[in-house]
Amino acid sequence: MNYQETTNWLFNQLPMYQTQGATAYKKDLTNTLLLAEHLNHPEKELKCIHVAGTNGKGSTSHLLASVFQEAGYKVGLYTSPHLKDFRERIKINNEEISEEFVCEFVAKNKSFFETNDLSFFEMTVGLAFQYFVKEKTDINIIEVGMGGRLDSTNIITPLVSVITNIGFDHTQFLGNTLEDIAYEKAGIIKNNIPVVIGEYTQETKEVFLTKSKETHSDIYFASDLINETYKSALLGDYQIHNKKTVQQTVKVIQTHNKYKISEENIKNGFLNVIKNTDIKGRWQQLNENPKVICDTAHNSHGLKIVLNQIQNEKFNELHIVLGVVNDKDLSDILPLFPKKAKYYFCKPNIPRGLNAGILEENAKKHSLEGKVYNSVSNAYTEAMKNATTNDFIYIGGSTFVVAEVL
Repeated sequence: MNYQETTNWLFNQLPMYQTQGATAYKKDLTNTLLLAEHLNHPEKELKCIHVAGTNGKGSTSHLLASVFQEAGYKVGLYTSPHLKDFRERIKINNEEISEEFVCEFVAKNKSFFETNDLSFFEMTVGLAFQYFVKEKTDINIIEVGMGGRLDSTNIITPLVSVITNIGFDHTQFLGNTLEDIAYEKAGIIKNNIPVVIGEYTQETKEVFLTKSKETHSDIYFASDLINETYKSALLGDYQIHNKKTVQQTVKVIQTHNKYKISEENIKNGFLNVIKNTDIKGRWQQLNENPKVICDTAHNSHGLKIVLNQIQNEKFNELHIVLGVVNDKDLSDILPLFPKKAKYYFCKPNIPRGLNAGILEENAKKHSLEGKVYNSVSNAYTEAMKNATTNDFIYIGGSTFVVAEVL
């Protein structure tokens, strides 16, 4: 199989949460452990930082990778989902995994995958770990897919565990209370391995303290410990928390490990994060007049901050290109959106995408008025046509809406 055929097989043959949702979710690590054994346990050879959390995992992971790159290290970066090409998930110093390696890995292990009914995510984790071992990386930033305790990435023993924050997302899998969700995320905390917490509430703090006591892990609450942060190329208001989390994580790494990272490396890592990692879709500006911003925020915790930032912008009229996935709790997110805006409802082009007509019907209940479009690109084209130079266009609601515009 060539690269296109290989990735088509990966996407279509086996469950992929990104496109299918609940049916692709695995409730234990049995398959991942089977795969690790089959691959001769590449995870045991890797030095890692493990990053979990409801929001900010991607930004935090990319910022960490950028800082280590500035310090001269060979940095593996594993993130999800991808926006355009599958290979975005697995990079070393901003160079994507080669098409050849992906094809060879799948061809060599295909019968094992089929025999054991491995999921898309399980296979991808195995691919990343084996690739990083082969390429002899110095450090690897590993982002959790969902949750933590039962996530396929949770077979590593990291140098430090990082939990950015806790909010309501994927509640059908992770629980309906902040404590339940925190418990799942805290599952990445390992015995005698330090943990950095980005943001916390009183409920979640107790969960983290309990788990860190059980595991004899030093715990650091970044929001309490870091006062000043450096400027970053990532401009979203929510990045203040991610920057503090990264600075505290680097401090822990400097204390406990042999990595040499200077303040200059941190400063440049923040400033050069887009250049160093090619991160996309975080308060990303696509046009000047009218100003067009896209952002991958997709749950109430993330959207509150982004929508608040929009209200602080100066514009005549606000246009919102909005699409979501079908397992999104609309009653949770739609009340957050401004009533004084023109809406362009659309469906992201994946099986999980919510029908734009259903989105519009629900939006009307919250006095959000607009029209339905048959694709994300048509919605965006229409918004650009309608907007004057002093207007503001926001594109969001789902990572997949942003991916189609990019």
